[in-house]
Amino acid sequence: MWRRVGRLWQEAVKFGAVGGAGLLVNLLVFNLVRHVTDLQVVRASVIATVVSICFNYLGLRYFTYRDRDKSGRTREMTLFLLFSAAGLVIENGVLYLATYGFGWDSPLQSNVFKFLGIGIATLFRFWSYRTWVFRTLPRGQAASGETGTPLRSEPKRAGARAGR
Repeated sequence: MWRRVGRLWQEAVKFGAVGGAGLLVNLLVFNLVRHVTDLQVVRASVIATVVSICFNYLGLRYFTYRDRDKSGRTREMTLFLLFSAAGLVIENGVLYLATYGFGWDSPLQSNVFKFLGIGIATLFRFWSYRTWVFRTLPRGQAASGETGTPLRSEPKRAGARAGR
């Protein structure tokens, strides 16, 4: 059980590192677009979210989940985009509600609600990406890259008997 908790903790830390960098990309693009264009706040946010989704995919695939199944890239990309779109709706729905529902549209308020929306959407994304997109391989099976060569296999435990 502790081994599983440790692996989940490592995964969460890596996910958080990619997510933290993606958060910075998201907020930087959001504020840049708001500052240099006349786009409405939610449109600027959607652009920033799309840029960060692309950034996050690369980080998640090649850092956080590099040891996960790579055999179905089309399926993986489709599910990633589907769940990312759901996260985009959650993230920007919070901002939309704050801006157009409550009239909170100052730069500070927009950033606060953008950040809050990102936080809520991140919980959904963590669950959906690890459950559906970047699937864990069955125990003992190696992840294969495009060349079909194993990248890493699950180490066998010392003293484990066959059949367990």
